[in-house]
Amino acid sequence: MTTINDRTLPVLEAPAATSTPVPVRAAPSIFHERWWLDIATQGDWKLAVVKQDDEVIGEMPYAMQRTRLWRVSHLPPLTRTLGPVIKSVTGSEARQLHHELDVTGKLIEQLPDCDSFFQVLDPRIDDALAFALHGFTVTARYTFRIDRNTTADEAWKRLNSKTRNVIRSASRELTVVPDIAPAEFIAFYEANLAARSRTNAYGDVVMRDLVNAFVERKAGMLLGAFGQGGKLVAAVGLVWDHQAMYYLLSSRAQDAHSGSISLLLWTGIGRALERKLTFDFDGFSSPSTFSFLNGFGATLTQRLGVERHGTVYLLMRTLKRKIAPGRVFAPNL
Repeated sequence: MTTINDRTLPVLEAPAATSTPVPVRAAPSIFHERWWLDIATQGDWKLAVVKQDDEVIGEMPYAMQRTRLWRVSHLPPLTRTLGPVIKSVTGSEARQLHHELDVTGKLIEQLPDCDSFFQVLDPRIDDALAFALHGFTVTARYTFRIDRNTTADEAWKRLNSKTRNVIRSASRELTVVPDIAPAEFIAFYEANLAARSRTNAYGDVVMRDLVNAFVERKAGMLLGAFGQGGKLVAAVGLVWDHQAMYYLLSSRAQDAHSGSISLLLWTGIGRALERKLTFDFDGFSSPSTFSFLNGFGATLTQRLGVERHGTVYLLMRTLKRKIAPGRVFAPNL
């Protein structure tokens, strides 16, 4: 058990196992789950399927959305990765490659004809050759991960000194409470958005329904940090599948301790490692977030992005970026 200034970190219950996946989905993430996609897309998603002798050997979910000008298939809200899931075959490396290219190609042929298609692939997919061969642009995206076989002591030693110090400081002032109620988390999240004059980028209904669903299904938990007087000052939402725990959501009051989110993440890391789950910080979308997450000493891990856009869509996007230049890092890194 790791201690901070001789104080033992709060012990949380280990996350319950998720439901047994469909056999073909040998390595699905929580984001591939049917219930997740139903909520995240509000039912507007489809599944490309490849069968062999009436057996499903490959599948790939995708969402559809119609805007005023475009028909697009992008990642749904709060859905970090998707991509194909293919039943593996035995044999030589060449046979496996041929199988993956063949099945993925047949899945790609079923994808919709739209103005813009974009997905980030699960990090366990280490190549996107089939997509490149079918005219998609393949790009490198990144996340940080702590391997499931890491011990808590090893993880603590890998933190940089600044991160360790803010966690120590926060642990002296805050109490971490597991399993805060979804209603409390959502009210806290919305209040912090209002205080900053911001709206919910994920959509109020989608976020509320997903939070309620992953807590009810025991596929996630909500951790809260409470300060003086029992006031909630920071909270994070973590979700998991059979191989990884993902940092999905967080919110903090403007006057919260600067280490409040770091303390909650460290607590989540401990629970993931106890469960023998990889902890996935789930990407970053800005240099400041990269710097913050880099302090946890995790391994930088590549995730591949695949995209294909129509000519007019690309032209309009280029013009928009010239008029209003974006951030250095692209969304969904």
